[in-house]
Amino acid sequence: METITERVAGLDVHKDTVVACVHVPGAGGRRESNSHEFSTTTAGLLALRDWLVAHQVTLCGMEATGTYWKPVYYCLEDEIECWLLNARHLRNVPGRKTDTQDAAWICQLVEHGLVRPSFVPPPEIRDLRNLTRYRKAQIEERTREAQRLDKVLQDAGIKLSSVASDLRGVSAQAMLRALAGGERDPEILAELAKGTLRRKLPELAEALVGRFRAHHALLVGEILAKLDYLDEAIGRLSVEIERVIAPFGPQVELLRTIPGVDRRMAEALIAEIGVDMGRFGTSARLASWAGLCPGQHQSAGRQRRGTTRKGSKWLRMYLTQAAKAASRTKGTYLSSQYARLRGRRGGARATIAVAHSILVAAFHILERGTPYEDLGADWFIRRRSPEHHARTLVHQLEALGFDVSIQEHAAA
Repeated sequence: METITERVAGLDVHKDTVVACVHVPGAGGRRESNSHEFSTTTAGLLALRDWLVAHQVTLCGMEATGTYWKPVYYCLEDEIECWLLNARHLRNVPGRKTDTQDAAWICQLVEHGLVRPSFVPPPEIRDLRNLTRYRKAQIEERTREAQRLDKVLQDAGIKLSSVASDLRGVSAQAMLRALAGGERDPEILAELAKGTLRRKLPELAEALVGRFRAHHALLVGEILAKLDYLDEAIGRLSVEIERVIAPFGPQVELLRTIPGVDRRMAEALIAEIGVDMGRFGTSARLASWAGLCPGQHQSAGRQRRGTTRKGSKWLRMYLTQAAKAASRTKGTYLSSQYARLRGRRGGARATIAVAHSILVAAFHILERGTPYEDLGADWFIRRRSPEHHARTLVHQLEALGFDVSIQEHAAA
């Protein structure tokens, strides 16, 4: 096979060790191979870097193995071009398997250009990604704690969630803190309600009668304390995210023009895909990398049902959330697309289709630096001629048993 890169290395990365194999030009036009094992400590990685530089390696490939590849990649990226490779693209031939053989196989694939590198964002986007993902995890944990709180109240016979829509609201929090502090009188507890909830004082007093014991007070107090901590942590993370994402402020504002994308969602999208769309080339490649492109499965001339490939679970989660928000908007192309597909394909597939549209729109917005332009809710009608749409409606009415005749309005 043709050699694409003359001086190349393959790394088989593990938690405590990394095995490196280099292929360089040898005597008589042959290829010379050399392997060595290094530790994954900082000193070991620096020795690996010096060893690769001594062999004048210009391209280094490594398999994505959990989080173990990160310190190796970060140590080498300033000196050598590094490729992070998808593990599914590195299927070895059957036979004996050792770490040295794995490193040699990776080196051979990179040497002959048989694999493509995965997307690894630059350092500033990596920091932003860590912050947004951790904030999302804390938000999810806060939701779980609120659900645990309701379970404790249900166990005690307190039906507060049946009257107050949000247990984390100001009124509900005041009542729960009073309960945890020892107050049991339902009338006194109901008087802590504020705003529109005071219209439901009789219902509140009835809902706050239960078997709330010291056992429940301890659990409620701990859950409330954890909710307070999570609120503070999310606030601190949001402040830091605003500082880190400040250089990308124009891109955030452009992404916010997409229906269903608010500021927090725009921050998450930039953290996952970055702002340089040249890394992906086309919107189709970005959708494929994200695992949101339509699946294709053809065999023996038959087209079978395909499924979407696996991609970034974080990006899929963000886009799915944005798609559900966009489906609830009024008079937009995305809401019309969701309604059109939901009846034929179901809500789940319609959501993925809208998420795909949002990702494609984000690609072109970041590539061109222009805001989102909505096609309108009537796009699926306007994209065809009025005569075609009229015939479709006539056929539908005739299928229902009506005799239909149409006449075009005279021009004004």
